[in-house]
Amino acid sequence: MKRFISLCCVCSVVFSVVFNTSVFAENDIAVNAKSAILMEQSTKQILYENNPDEHLPIASVTKIMTMLLIMEALDNGKITMEDMVPVSERAMSMGGSTMFLETGEQLSVYEMLKGIAVASANDGCVAMAEYISGSEEAFVNEMNARAAELGMENTHFTNTNGLDAEDHYSSARDVALMSAELLKHERIFEFTTIWTDKMHDGKFDLANTNKLIRFYPGANGLKTGSTSQALCCLSATALRDDLQLIAVVLGAPTSNDRFSAARALLDYGFANYAIGKPIKQNDEVGTVAVKKGVYDELAVCAKDSFSLLLKKSEKGSCESEIVLPEYVNAPIAKGDVIGKAVFTKDGENVGEVELTAASDVEKKTFTDYLVDIFSALFSL
Repeated sequence: MKRFISLCCVCSVVFSVVFNTSVFAENDIAVNAKSAILMEQSTKQILYENNPDEHLPIASVTKIMTMLLIMEALDNGKITMEDMVPVSERAMSMGGSTMFLETGEQLSVYEMLKGIAVASANDGCVAMAEYISGSEEAFVNEMNARAAELGMENTHFTNTNGLDAEDHYSSARDVALMSAELLKHERIFEFTTIWTDKMHDGKFDLANTNKLIRFYPGANGLKTGSTSQALCCLSATALRDDLQLIAVVLGAPTSNDRFSAARALLDYGFANYAIGKPIKQNDEVGTVAVKKGVYDELAVCAKDSFSLLLKKSEKGSCESEIVLPEYVNAPIAKGDVIGKAVFTKDGENVGEVELTAASDVEKKTFTDYLVDIFSALFSL
């Protein structure tokens, strides 16, 4: 195998810049809530936790999973933002926070998402569930299946909107996991970062219940929730310098308690940690020789991004080793795995990323060989 070192200087520059920021200790965090957790999104590393796995009602924070399934249905082409969603009598009958839907009316998926994300519309959740899955019950089954896929071991949903119900619960860790997954869908920020807006041709005012969106630098989501059983809950997300943090607070006595706890968690994360991206998805990182192909050389690129989370108080750098074969044989299809990038910190392996073919390379035909021969003869 052909091995060589690259990219390590990039990582060293990234981390040497951020180490000069002041920090404060974990015991400075004030959290008045039953449960809380702080997670970095790309690595899913936990930066702080307090009772993170207790089964608790989560109120409208449930809608994070509802929005995730909507975004995934958009991605796979099952629905579009322009689709018109009919409102059933069941959807209209939902209590709590609503977008005042009327039986028989139709709103676009875009407007429904806006109502769910900003107004926490219980009626919009049921309407979307029925549109995507045929019934709320079928949609809830999909929510639970998706939770299992994400490793949410302490979660069970019985509805789409988080209204208090028996056997409807989650945990701070699980909420962070589904929040991290939703954040992969960047278009969701079109909705979760709205502070105020209007619907129904300007007749209905929207105001985001997540006060951090307006008052916390870098805030980009995600969802509040409160009921008599759940008390005040929040999954608060914020992005600064490529560091995407998720602060989950469950069971806070008051709304102010949940926001102050989330601020304290996010402040702690941004003060003490930094994210580096030594390689990004589709970065071209090298070439490999090709035998029997119409081209003699093939560019390889990163299949995925790789991020490394470091404490700002630490010293050190990340190095990467690009591992490629001496040659590959044609034919090669774009996306074929060719090698890997291995990342180490202080001599320890901290991750790997597959390297793939950046383009197709067809196998030479007999005619191609004849052309090569004649070209060589005429060049003499």
